[in-house]
Amino acid sequence: MKSLALAFALMASVAGPALASQDLAQKKNCLSCHAVDVKRVGPAYKDVAAKYADAKDAVAVLSAKVIKGGSGTWGVVPMPANPQVSEAEARTLVQWILTLK
Repeated sequence: MKSLALAFALMASVAGPALASQDLAQKKNCLSCHAVDVKRVGPAYKDVAAKYADAKDAVAVLSAKVIKGGSGTWGVVPMPANPQVSEAEARTLVQWILTLK
């Protein structure tokens, strides 16, 4: 019985951050324009992860874009600023997105 409880605890610790970040993306309305694996108004998160896979400054660059918005990287539709997202939340979201390869 202890081994079953330990297995569930391990699974929760691995899945927890991913689920928490997806919940945060939903809470902050990111999923209104983005999806994990298909393009909507903005790029799919898997495409963002692929594009920035080798960028050492990806977390900093993308976190700033989440908060301040941006344009030109993915076409003509600009990403609006999201001042309701804190720096810590933006980093959490970006770190999650970069795992979606």
